[in-house]
Amino acid sequence: MTAPAQTRSSADLIRAEEPVLAHNYHPLPVVVARAEGSWVEDVEGRRYLDMLAGYSALNFGHRHPALIDAAHRQLDRLTLTSRAFHNDRLAGFAERLAALTGQDMVLPMNTGAEAVESGIKVARKWAYDVKGVPADRATIVVAADNFHGRTTTIVSFSTDESARAGFGPFTPGFRIVPYNDLPALEAAVDETTAAVLLEPIQGEAGVVIPDQGYLAGVRELTRRAGCLFIADEIQSGLGRTGRTLAVEHEPVVPDVLLLGKALGGGIVPVSAVVGRRDVLGVLRPGEHGSTFGGNPLAAAVGTAVVELLETGEFQRRADELGVVLRDGLAALAGKGVVGFRARGLWAGVDIDPAFGTGREISERLLGEGVLVKDTHGSTIRLAPPLTITADELTGALAALEKVLA
Repeated sequence: MTAPAQTRSSADLIRAEEPVLAHNYHPLPVVVARAEGSWVEDVEGRRYLDMLAGYSALNFGHRHPALIDAAHRQLDRLTLTSRAFHNDRLAGFAERLAALTGQDMVLPMNTGAEAVESGIKVARKWAYDVKGVPADRATIVVAADNFHGRTTTIVSFSTDESARAGFGPFTPGFRIVPYNDLPALEAAVDETTAAVLLEPIQGEAGVVIPDQGYLAGVRELTRRAGCLFIADEIQSGLGRTGRTLAVEHEPVVPDVLLLGKALGGGIVPVSAVVGRRDVLGVLRPGEHGSTFGGNPLAAAVGTAVVELLETGEFQRRADELGVVLRDGLAALAGKGVVGFRARGLWAGVDIDPAFGTGREISERLLGEGVLVKDTHGSTIRLAPPLTITADELTGALAALEKVLA
């Protein structure tokens, strides 16, 4: 990569954002101008190893050639029709995504939050039309410390006060139980329950991995109770954990899957609700929609993403390199790392607060040419592109060891 011609420095651009951008983010002080593979470059030409991968939106790295080629070819033909008309790319995308995930039908949307909102609407409609829950009585059971997005409805069932404060009144119809607690979940489910909505691994909470058997227990509980199991795989899915889906670490097939982030290949926003025919089949024309959902460009890129995953290469890489990641983090235990949770190429790393907050550790790693992001307290997240090499991964771990030393 060569640095692009720039008339404004990183510092100038950061200052320029202050008066004109809403302050809903607190980014690290780096201004990315170019990227390829696992590396990004700032406006001054400094290179950084990307160990966040856009919160898993960049599972295949920056500008993967197959994805860029699919986008270029589609840009030359057709980009948007709206769903008022059919387009020639959508059927193939839906067929292949359904086959990849072992489901029947696809509801294409754009963002992860849209997929979650759509999943909530589908679950409620199913509860009224199929299960026979009285009108406006449907409930959905969710887990504490969840992260499913930031719409008004979604933050209504968040337990993160920073996501909720100042945004009420909140949407009713949700019951919150502790994550990884089957007895609490069972106690919350009753005849009004439309669905249990869970992340198979809680990403924003710090890559929290439930006990083995928990997801299978949720599947069995929901089956007995006659309600849906909705798995939010927006961060955990599409190769990140060493499987196509994180639920595949147990013999579990949810009724509904929520997908996003990596489905757009880091090029366009693409999300989807994928599920059984008798569930998604409750929707009728006019009841739900999206102007951009399933647009030809999104379908072309999404199809190319599915093609990459159909080979199994990226799932294998995440599984194999996950061993390198876990071993490297284990070697740092007692050297500033007080705990970590990892599955595939995804880890939450708890830093001894005496060494700094998660933000401070992220800033020090930035100085070493490695990009990560903090979550709560002194925890940082590692989620490199699945295209990363073993040498690049060990280099990032060496940088973490250096900043902790």
